[in-house]
Amino acid sequence: MIYFDNAATSFPKPEEVIAAMKDYFFHVGGNTGRSAHQAALKASEIVFETREVLAKLFNISDSSRIVFTKNATEALNFAIYGFLEKGDQVITTSLEHNSVMRPLRHLEIIGKIKLFIVSANDKGIIEPKDFEKILKREKIKLVVVNHASNVTGTIAPIKEIARTAHKYGSTILIDAAQTAGVVNIDVNEDEIDMLAFTGHKSLFGPQGTGGLYIREGIELEPLIRGGTGSNSEEEIQPDFLPDKLESGTPNTIGIAGLGAGVKYVLRKGISEIHQKEAELTECFIKEAEKIERVILYGPRETTKRVAVVSFNITGLTPSEVAYILDQEFGIACRPGLHCAPAAHKTIGTFPQGTVRFSFGYFNNISEIETGIKALHKISRRCV
Repeated sequence: MIYFDNAATSFPKPEEVIAAMKDYFFHVGGNTGRSAHQAALKASEIVFETREVLAKLFNISDSSRIVFTKNATEALNFAIYGFLEKGDQVITTSLEHNSVMRPLRHLEIIGKIKLFIVSANDKGIIEPKDFEKILKREKIKLVVVNHASNVTGTIAPIKEIARTAHKYGSTILIDAAQTAGVVNIDVNEDEIDMLAFTGHKSLFGPQGTGGLYIREGIELEPLIRGGTGSNSEEEIQPDFLPDKLESGTPNTIGIAGLGAGVKYVLRKGISEIHQKEAELTECFIKEAEKIERVILYGPRETTKRVAVVSFNITGLTPSEVAYILDQEFGIACRPGLHCAPAAHKTIGTFPQGTVRFSFGYFNNISEIETGIKALHKISRRCV
């Protein structure tokens, strides 16, 4: 199988990730923070160490400001529902995943917030000045931005947007599901207030892992309350991070794998990983542009995008193309709307969607060439 679906979940995982999870399963097994025996202490050490390497990756000075979640969607929900109050106003973009759109639309429907949408152009590019137009005239509490679109691959200018938001007293929340581990993120340099990330994509961890960074001074109302392994004598939720937002037994085996994945990223270096994925993307775009009936979406320049490329073949639906690629060529990809209908409306591919190839660090040029040959053969069927 040639795996071009890394935007959904990365595959394969580094050997270190598998080894870390096996080690926990066979030699640790304890529940973090729930006792003082060796297994529990070792589990707590694993969780703490993973928090620390994530802090190093994102240049976070206090790792306790990182809350573990089961994915980016949960992290975004924690941030959105925990931060917003009745009467608040929010800005987001037309490129957002439903993990942002659905909670915001829900709050809009029940009359809790007023929502403003900044529209991207048909290449998926958004401009900071379009945020400022709204910020100038409205009192905006929160700005939510997808760092990179899972449809067009376009990287948003988050630093400029954050600076603009802060100029008008707004807080910014970044969805880094497609960028954490492959694009450099510095919460201080980029002026990020809250950062939601998933563990199972470019951080090479397992599914069921993710997290939310919360800048000091920002308070979130917990969505879940319960046992935290701390302040057990109290029947009220702890008021300190990360315990305030981490009720219940954590996915310690997953966090062990995530920690190993982050260490792998730190060892290889973001720049090396990004450069390889950019080379694969550039090779694919350059050759795909030559294929008759193939329509590409998003910017052509790899400096403006991650390794996510959406396309269509005239005369075939995305599902038909993906089925042929899978059944006849052994190429795994994703067709459809990618849980981001607003993004497809923006680029003119709603309701049919697109075929999405998303390359990862473990892909190679030979696989790209095979993919191009497959698209040539499929496109000729439409004559």
